Amino acid sequence: MPSEQREAPDQPRDQRTVLTHILAAHRLYLETERREGQRADLRGHDLSGLAFIGADVRRARLARAMLDGSDWSRANLQRANLSGASMRRACLRDADLSMARLSGAQLNQANLAGARLDNAEMEFALLVEAGLAGASLCGADLSGANLEGADLTGADLRRANLRGAALRGARLDRADLRAARLGGAVLIGASLRNADLREAYLRVAKLDGADLSGADLSGAVGILVTEIDAALRDDRTRLPADCDGGRDGQC
Repeated sequence: MPSEQREAPDQPRDQRTVLTHILAAHRLYLETERREGQRADLRGHDLSGLAFIGADVRRARLARAMLDGSDWSRANLQRANLSGASMRRACLRDADLSMARLSGAQLNQANLAGARLDNAEMEFALLVEAGLAGASLCGADLSGANLEGADLTGADLRRANLRGAALRGARLDRADLRAARLGGAVLIGASLRNADLREAYLRVAKLDGADLSGADLSGAVGILVTEIDAALRDDRTRLPADCDGGRDGQC
């Protein structure tokens, strides 16, 4: 593990020793391709405020761990299990969480700018006011997640599952949402300026007051004319070709 790991001032020495041994065994587990060492099992551990900058903790078990305020910048957390973990205000800037399990994790106000979350499992995760600018979430499952007030500026959300997600007031300017599933998503007051929503699924999505200036909705499916009328748009907004108030007012 990297030398940047920081010890909490009040963490008992025996706990620090145990953590050091667990991480050393995990490093060997990875280096020997699982033939030696042992996969890190830190389920339910309190690692709040510690730093693991650049750490390689692929496949680590961190479900329900307390990680509030911890620093995982540039860490490799591929396939790690963080289900139900508390990571409020944690720093995961440029971390790799591809295919990680984050279902039900608490990431309110966490910094995930530039992080890789491709194909991550994030159902019902709490990401209120989280920073995800420039993050990659291709194919991620964010169904039912709470992203209210989150910053997703320039994020890559191609093919992401955002069914029923709460995105009220979120910033999605220049986000790539091609083929994303947004059925039932709440985008009230969200900013989608210059966002790419081509072939996105938007059935029953709520767009009241959302800013679609310059957004491209070419080929978007299931969007209601009434929802488009409730959103803000300009002469650069591109709507589906068949958006003429057809059957049931759908495009």
